[in-house]
Amino acid sequence: MKIGLCGTMSVGKTTLVNALKERPEFKDYMFRTERSKELMAQGIPLNTDSTLKGQTVFLAERTGELMIENVITDRTVIDVMAFARSSKSIDSPDKDLFGEYARRFIKEYDYIFYVSPVGVEMEDNGVRETNTDYRDLIDFTISKILSEQKHRIKNLNTLSGSTENRIEQMLEAISL
Repeated sequence: MKIGLCGTMSVGKTTLVNALKERPEFKDYMFRTERSKELMAQGIPLNTDSTLKGQTVFLAERTGELMIENVITDRTVIDVMAFARSSKSIDSPDKDLFGEYARRFIKEYDYIFYVSPVGVEMEDNGVRETNTDYRDLIDFTISKILSEQKHRIKNLNTLSGSTENRIEQMLEAISL
């Protein structure tokens, strides 16, 4: 199964993936988490400074994850689409073409779990953007893309609450 978590920054996606690693139900899975610090060190602009080249790198990472048989990842193609669509440095025609190309991969996820930011405080990890307006913009954009692309999504669920609550919601949704 290919399971992707999507949502704006600082909502606990990576924390959730790391917690799932400890669960026996997922012992046969590969786990992937974002590599923002490494990519930033390579000079790839992130967040509001994102470029078409940078988002292409992120899209390549997400599609590479889709080549793994059993995978759980803390980012999806939808996240990449949202950051590209919200970028100040990518012009509108390129945003549209990028999104058109990226959306083709959405159907490869068996489950997409949207991680709600409601009740989750913004944390500074030294890499992510800490502007709450930008966080809200990304969340709005992800929600809009999920709505626009719902016909491509096999199974979409929303996760909320504590990490343990989210794990229980996931297990219930995928019947594990």
